[in-house]
Amino acid sequence: MSSQAPHNTLLIPGPIEFDDAVLQSMSHYAEVLSESHVGPAFVKTFGETLTLLRKLFQTTSPTAQPFVISGSGTLGWDIVASNLIERGEDALVLHTGYFGDSFAAALETYGVRATQLKAPIGERPSLAEIEEALKQKPYKIITITHVDTSTGVLSDIKAIAELVRRVSPDTLVVVDGVCSVGCEEIAFDAWDLDVVLTASQKAIGCPPGLSILMLSGRALDRFKSRKTPPASYYASIANWLPIMQNYEAGKPSYFATPPTQLIHALHTSLTKITSRPLAERFAIHAKTSDKVKAAVAELGLTQLATKPENQSHAMTAIRLPQGMTAPDILPALLKRGVVFAAGLHKEIAPLYIRFGHMGVSVTEPGRNDIDKAIAALKEAYAEVKQAKGL
Repeated sequence: MSSQAPHNTLLIPGPIEFDDAVLQSMSHYAEVLSESHVGPAFVKTFGETLTLLRKLFQTTSPTAQPFVISGSGTLGWDIVASNLIERGEDALVLHTGYFGDSFAAALETYGVRATQLKAPIGERPSLAEIEEALKQKPYKIITITHVDTSTGVLSDIKAIAELVRRVSPDTLVVVDGVCSVGCEEIAFDAWDLDVVLTASQKAIGCPPGLSILMLSGRALDRFKSRKTPPASYYASIANWLPIMQNYEAGKPSYFATPPTQLIHALHTSLTKITSRPLAERFAIHAKTSDKVKAAVAELGLTQLATKPENQSHAMTAIRLPQGMTAPDILPALLKRGVVFAAGLHKEIAPLYIRFGHMGVSVTEPGRNDIDKAIAALKEAYAEVKQAKGL
């Protein structure tokens, strides 16, 4: 039973609801004492946090390196664009929604030539299309949004990585896992990935404010062989790599002050996540996703991602019927104590809503967040249909 004050249940595609222990781990250090970011206690916590990330990403490679840096998930794009590819070089961006456009824009900001391979809304580029694109020119990196939160489309990272290694083995495989890490399977070593970037506020279950990455030895070697200096100061791997290595080795280090309370929250969350087999966590997210999607279908509604293999287990993007828009139904949901998100894809934003189902709302026994949300959706939908005469 949660000790949190009563509040509307937040079921958007991030930030999500938080575990009591995560919030308490922050409040202790905020209210009881100040803490040095280079003191022994914090160095130990930060070092353990980095090691726990290796478990979450499923890597035992001694050359892989986790990073935790103050910033949003967007900072991960800057780290990739300013360190792992140089001005005038080519990147292939697989587009499954809004965040493909955004990653491409980040790359272009640093002078990279970003080629987008786009799919219709709710779809993803086929493996055949990706293979053909890779054969057109030598790409330094390929970026894939694992779950695009604007559409709810899930990409097949394992299959794409296998394809890249076969067709263009020198291309770095970069995964935007902001809305997937912690609820969708990611096997960093087994799938031979180079970068997975994410953030603290989604399925990992912490407040916003941490940019989290895992880089392969191959990616670090690519950085070390750059012909020009990194195009960013704060986002420079040259500045952050020794800091992360030192903290994980139990040594105090400094480049920029880390958000100590958020690191404690991340440590608490990762400890809980990795205390049980990750396969169980992925399975319960899949089971909950199936439940939500079945409820959506029972209402006669469809998803942006119409094919089951394209559908995320972290969220569901629900297309509304003609005559109903997101501003019509979201207030009716809020009236019932549930917060969903409006659409984000610029072409159809008012025409759908987004239901996030990840993290503690899914994994903690006894919480009724999902059942409450499904009931609220059914009631709100019926109310709005009646009011509009649909």
